[in-house]
Amino acid sequence: MGKNKQQIIFLEGQKVILRPLRKETDLESCLRWINDPEVRQYLKNHLPFTVQQESDWFDQLSQRTGDIILAIETLEGAFIGTMGLHRIDWQDRVATTGALIGEKDYWGQGYGTDAKMVLLDYAFNTLNLRKICSSTFSYNKRSLQYLLHCGYQIEGRRRRQRFRGGKYWDEIILGLFKHEWAPIWKRYQETGKVR
Repeated sequence: MGKNKQQIIFLEGQKVILRPLRKETDLESCLRWINDPEVRQYLKNHLPFTVQQESDWFDQLSQRTGDIILAIETLEGAFIGTMGLHRIDWQDRVATTGALIGEKDYWGQGYGTDAKMVLLDYAFNTLNLRKICSSTFSYNKRSLQYLLHCGYQIEGRRRRQRFRGGKYWDEIILGLFKHEWAPIWKRYQETGKVR
């Protein structure tokens, strides 16, 4: 299977493309994902989201000048998640990344890693950002592993920051500079593997 000729491609990886979100086709999936308890446990929100709230979020995307939020789509055209650069600080040249693979059938298969590596290439080599930050919670072992595989380094920890499942969990703070990421990117381009 190859790419769909009608597919909009903003950035292209080995397994995914990143493209602008489309309210008409993407809203229902996003609404389903953020209300799914299995997916939601890894997100910051914990309240139910309505169609109107999600519609308003889509409507406000074009006004968010400090954020670049993209759809993650497989090369075959399946919309499986979102990824973005958030709180872009053009003076200090830093941003924060966030990702969501909402289609659980695609978890643990390298789609998030491919999307992250492509987004980091864009952040470092097109936008000329110098540092990308991220965070995850100590119960989200898969997220932590994928961030570490992409080159992020643990910079700190906010102890007992998030309440989930009846207890408090640490927030793990990570950061990545271009010089730390560049050899991983080179290896990824050559072998398709980050480690």
